This record gives sequence, C-alpha cells and structure tokens, in this order.
Amino acid sequence: MTPSGARPLDSGSWIGLPMLWALGGAILLAVPLRVFGLQLPEPVIPLALVFAWAVIRPSVLAPFAVLLMGLFLDVFWGSPLGLWALSMLVAYGATLSARNFMVGQSGAVLWGWYGAMCALTLGAGTLFTLMQIDAAPAFGPLAWQWFWTVLLYPLAHRLIDRFEDADVRFR
Repeated sequence: MTPSGARPLDSGSWIGLPMLWALGGAILLAVPLRVFGLQLPEPVIPLALVFAWAVIRPSVLAPFAVLLMGLFLDVFWGSPLGLWALSMLVAYGATLSARNFMVGQSGAVLWGWYGAMCALTLGAGTLFTLMQIDAAPAFGPLAWQWFWTVLLYPLAHRLIDRFEDADVRFR
C-alpha cells in the first residue's frame, strides 16, 4: 500500500521514456542548422537525467541507463568509446554520494549542485581525453557546452518533482 499522494515507481516512466527523450533531443540538436551564421548549441541533455535519477532515489537500473546513454553519445558524437559513459557514471556516483545533502533543498540550491555535477562531468571528460590523446579540448567550447547544459536544469527539476514522492522508503 502506498501513502496518499505517492505513485508507484515503474522503470519505464522514470527511466525509459526520459532516456529516449534525452537521446532524441541530442540527435535533434546535432542537426547542422545555422541561424544567422550561428550553430545550434549541443548541451549534454542526458546530464539532466543523470542528476535527477541520483537525487530521486538509489536504483539498480539508473547506472545501466547512464552507461547506455553515454555509449550512445560516444558513438553519435564520434568520441572514444567509453568517454561519455565513464564521465557520466563518475557524475552519477558523485551525485548519489551527495544526495543526502540535496534532498529537501530549494530549486536554486539544486541548480547549483547540478551546475557542479555538470562541471565534474565535463572535467572528467577533459581529464580522460587528456590522458588518452595528450591534448586537452579547447576551454571556450567546453565552457559554452557547460553553460547550455546547466540551462537544462528545469528538465531535471521537473523529473525530480514528478517522482520524488514515489518511494518514501529512501527518504
């Protein structure tokens, strides 16, 4: 029996569908469209899900979904296989570790935590790239990608609001 107001948490609605939407958004934003000579931004949309899943509750399926999204991004963006997967798993683990500090905080505080998690992910990716090819990516585009990814926090917040009361055993 679930408490009033709490919905049961099924993996399709809180992991499967958001994962498909995030990967679809990544594909859509990769379209080579230029408006006034400017290219569409390419935020790392799955990071919103990585953050939300870690904040909502511990799960066995979420790390596997993070791994799959990371491997998809590696193949789709032409990155070395495992770069995004490992970077996002590092961020998922760090967010899960700090989850007790985040639960119950305001949206603005969570947005700050999300920005830090995005910086951790991109920093880990930079470190892994540096170790593999002995060259760091350019800081400007990396900062631009971080900026656009941080602006996606409302997607994570919506997912957190929708499912945070689904399983009170983890509160």
